[in-house]
Order: sequence, then C-alpha cells, then structure tokens
Amino acid sequence: MVCAMSAVVESLVGRYDAISPHLSERQRRLWLGVEARELGKSGVRIVAQAVQVSPDTVRRGRDELDDPQPLEVARSRAPGGGRKRAVEHDPGLAEALDKLVDPESRGDPMTPLRWTSKSLRRLAEELRSQGHLVSASLVGRLLHQAGYSLQANAKTLEGNQHPDRDTQFGHIHDTCAQFLAAGEPVVSVDCKKKELVGQYKNGGRQWRPAGEPEPVDVHDFMDKELGKAIPYGVYDIAANTGWVNVGTDHETAAFAVNTLRCWWNQTGKNAYPDATRLLITADSGGANGNRRRTWKTELAALAAETGLAISVCHLPPGTSKWNKSV
Repeated sequence: MVCAMSAVVESLVGRYDAISPHLSERQRRLWLGVEARELGKSGVRIVAQAVQVSPDTVRRGRDELDDPQPLEVARSRAPGGGRKRAVEHDPGLAEALDKLVDPESRGDPMTPLRWTSKSLRRLAEELRSQGHLVSASLVGRLLHQAGYSLQANAKTLEGNQHPDRDTQFGHIHDTCAQFLAAGEPVVSVDCKKKELVGQYKNGGRQWRPAGEPEPVDVHDFMDKELGKAIPYGVYDIAANTGWVNVGTDHETAAFAVNTLRCWWNQTGKNAYPDATRLLITADSGGANGNRRRTWKTELAALAAETGLAISVCHLPPGTSKWNKSV
C-alpha cells in the first residue's frame, strides 16, 4: 500500500513539474483540484504535500470546478481579489502622510505638482512611529499619487522692482531694434562660469571597467601652472551665433575688451563689412560693469582702433538672467 501511494505521489509530482510552467495561476489551481478529487478523501493533503503548495490553494481549485459561474478565461481571480491596498487597510495613512509633508511643501499648493524635501526613509520612520505599517517605497508611491515629485530649487524670487525697470528694458529693446534695422552689429557679452584646469572631480559619469574609476585630485586647489579656464562669451544677436574666448589668468576689463577685439577681427568685420557702429549689451557687474573705468578706457581704445562708434547698454542690477549671452 505504501509503495503504491509512493508511486502515485511520484507520478503526480512528475506531471506537475512538466505542466506547471505552461499554466496560469488559475489553471494550475484547477489542475491541482482535479488531482485532489481523483485521489478521494485525503486528496487535498496528498496533493499539497506532494507539490509543496498550500492546502487552501488545492481546496480552492477543487471548489472552483463546481462553480456555477466560472471566471473568464483570462482571469485568475474574481474582481476585487488579491491583496488590498495599504490605504484600504489603513484609511488614515494618506491623511497622516499629507500632514507630515505639508509643512515642508514648496511652491503654490494649488498647482498639481508639489514636492517635499523630506526623505522617503524619514517619512516612513515617522509614520511607523504613529502606528502606520509602511515602507519607504510605499511612501514614495503615495507621494506620486498625491502629486508630489522631487525637484531642485528654482531661482524665481527677485528683489523689489524699480519703478523705471520697464522703461530701462524698453530703452534697451528699442536701441537694439534701431541698430539691427540699420544693419549694424549688436552683441551681448558676459563672463561664464570659471572652471579649474586639471584632474578635478566633477559631477558627470562615464563608462569605465568596473572598479577602475578615473583618479582625480583629492583637493580642489587651483594648479598654479595650469590655472583656471575663464570663458568670456560674445553673442551676435542678428546672426544668432556665439563666440567664446577662454582665458587662464583673471577676468579683467582688458580681457573682456580683448575678447571683443578678437571677435571683431576674426568674425565681426567679415560679417558686417559696412558697419560704422557697434552696440554692446552687458551686465552691470564684473569686468564689464557700468562703473569700471578700465572697461570704458579699453572700449575707447578699441573704437579708435576699429573706427567703430561703440555704444553700451547695461542691464539693470539683478537682471543678468535676461542677458542674451552664450
């Protein structure tokens, strides 16, 4: 008797191993139910032990064989089956999370896109201390469903508006329009972000063999021999082209004007052979600041050298983001 039962179990396991990978969850459950019914009274226990599944699974499959309203072929469970969502088990979870996030929210709360600076791990820890069983991944999913996303800071807050601000921008706009209409060159100049030259760490990544990162200096001290790169840009508004001169010493008015000189000699005079005037728009600070005497002196020398009547329109303080520079 024992040998016969062993043969039955061995045959059952062989059939299950062969057919199981090709069945859906429901099909597998029904097949186990058929096998249990064929084995009689102890069929559920024998089948469950043989194929290492829960007896409830076998019992459900056997009962579904007699279901007067069987499920659709593509379904494995009846509608509403499966594990309930966390917010259904814990109705107060969403409200508790919103209370934690709200004090740290940024931006307009009426917009559909909000964000929080608290980490998912810290939010999950705080919710667990309040009795809510959540994980960091669940908190992230709930935040996305509530309209939150991770964002960086945005420089949008400005100082007080000067009463003549619109007039200043209107003057710059009209002056540029007059020069462009007459076919005279209009350029915008600005010094861009300075960079140290050498083996320094940066935020980018590149594909390399595993465990062999690019070696760089431990400290970001300037190399006295290599110095640093100082890009100074000239943007030709009419041609919509940029020209950059990179220095390695200091950002000075002489360097700024020399960049204009190089641009004119290499590009400008060929693009504007009949030009008699040059209009420059620039920030109010830095080497090309409106109070820099050296800037004005060097421009006067450039004007005498090129024969151009050079005019400068400085943008109001605190409006450098409006400068059309490369």
